[in-house]
Amino acid sequence: MKEADEQVPAGRQKWRHLGPGIVVAATGVGAGDLVATLIAGSRFGYALLWAAILGCVVKIALSEGSARYHLATGSTILAGWRSLGTWTGYYFGVYVIVWGFIYGATAMSATALPLAALFPALPLWAWAVIAGVGGYLFVRFNRYAIFETVMKIMVGVMFVIMVGLAVLVTPSLPGIASGLQFHLPEGSLFYTLGLIGGVGGTVTTAAYGYWTQVKGWRGIGWLPLMRLDNAVAYVVTGIFVIAMLIVGAEILFAAGIALEDSDRGLLGLSDVLAARYGRFTAIAFLIGFAATAMSSLLGVWHGMSLFFADWWYQMKGAPAASLTAGGEEQSPAFRFYLGWLTFPPMLLLFADRPFLLVIIYGTFGALFMPFLAVTLLLLLNSTRVPAEARNGWLANAVLAGSAGLFVILTAQQVIGLTG
Repeated sequence: MKEADEQVPAGRQKWRHLGPGIVVAATGVGAGDLVATLIAGSRFGYALLWAAILGCVVKIALSEGSARYHLATGSTILAGWRSLGTWTGYYFGVYVIVWGFIYGATAMSATALPLAALFPALPLWAWAVIAGVGGYLFVRFNRYAIFETVMKIMVGVMFVIMVGLAVLVTPSLPGIASGLQFHLPEGSLFYTLGLIGGVGGTVTTAAYGYWTQVKGWRGIGWLPLMRLDNAVAYVVTGIFVIAMLIVGAEILFAAGIALEDSDRGLLGLSDVLAARYGRFTAIAFLIGFAATAMSSLLGVWHGMSLFFADWWYQMKGAPAASLTAGGEEQSPAFRFYLGWLTFPPMLLLFADRPFLLVIIYGTFGALFMPFLAVTLLLLLNSTRVPAEARNGWLANAVLAGSAGLFVILTAQQVIGLTG
């Protein structure tokens, strides 16, 4: 590990090595997050701005903790979970299989929406299939370096367009200032918890450590660069989310326009933009929407396949040696899960989602975030991690607060599923 530490860039050179954080942030912000922040802005104006920012802070702590475990131990977060009990492996296995089946269809459908609006010659289902197969082929035949470069380009496109749109609508500075004050408007609790818990990713925050590994970051010496990378990424995410909340507040809330609670609602915003600012602005928004959805799809296709490959070898009792050689993207388990995300979910594009599958997916999904927060608290305060890489009081406070928040979200979601 010392040899890896000696390769850590210093000074201005470190800025050229940033990347995995941008990947995890781009993956975590998808069409669903666009909808959530726009709806929050359309219903409550700037009042929930503080919640969107807090959501980014929470995700900084979760992704940093996951990556810190990887760098400090030379192992993976899955190996850490298994040290807490073999049940963790079975839980994650069921979760990742069911989650992948449902999410695959969701991601393909969300990516297809702006593409079908931009190029209506093909139906929505055809664009969904093209998005899924395109993502499969790109991840299957490219290694991490090219993947990271493409993700950075997509982040640049979505950031410039969405922030530019926020500037175009002329945000209210007093409104933004008021939104930084802790305030819960009547009927806003559900949206507040959703913003804090969902914006910036869920399971993909735990994939950050895998991306740092395939990037070649190994050893405690990389911790400062990882923290910089992570912080920069979530600052970008925070600005992006604030921009969307501004759009919701200035265009939708001010005009009393209700946005549909689904990814299709974003097409409604496109119509509003066309009517108010012209067709060019609406097309730019759809391009930003497409970049946001596609970057999330590619990130999941790549990151969760790495995650699954590690789980597969861990359950076999032989952790993937390829994780130290850059060959994990070529492993059979990686390729299997990549296919699992792409092809079986296409069945759901042509039929309603089976009720029982939705219940299982929702329940396991709700349980994952408190599971991640609590296990990070246990692992990063234990002797499994070198003393210099263990949690400080601030990390413990944020992770404990996150765990409490996610327990509330879990109870809320399970009650909603069974009610």
